[in-house]
Amino acid sequence: MHSNSLRPGADFTESYKKHGMMLYKLAMVHLGHPHDAEEAMQEAFIKLLYHAPIFRDDEHEKAWLIRVVTNHCRNIRRSSWFRRVVKKAELPDISGNTSAQPLIELVLALPFRYRAVIHLYYYEEYSLKEIADILHISESAAKMRLNRGRQRLKLDLEGEGQ
Repeated sequence: MHSNSLRPGADFTESYKKHGMMLYKLAMVHLGHPHDAEEAMQEAFIKLLYHAPIFRDDEHEKAWLIRVVTNHCRNIRRSSWFRRVVKKAELPDISGNTSAQPLIELVLALPFRYRAVIHLYYYEEYSLKEIADILHISESAAKMRLNRGRQRLKLDLEGEGQ
């Protein structure tokens, strides 16, 4: 083991403090309901504790956790239970900025493929290459989804202004 490698679950509490809120926000973007988002976040940390690879650094761990949460959210969204249940819970302010809440609601209303890329690009500040790696898509697909998501948001914002 390299001296700069992180043992899986080496400092679980520190990882939770560093990445917990970001993972919760990401799960909220995907699922739109606090209970489901918390379950997805907890699932990621359970996998960190018991099934994580050896990480090169904190960024590697963060990207792995994002991938785990994204995959778990995708599985929840595919379940027949999730599709049958219509959830319109009050959305928490996931940006930390209450003036941004109308925009957050428009982002949450986007289809999953656009919502995930927009969240990772604007809220988590990942590059298109990093987003492509996290979501297991090509960089050109990530760029296309980002552009289409922006176009939909622009149309939605222009529609609200009328």
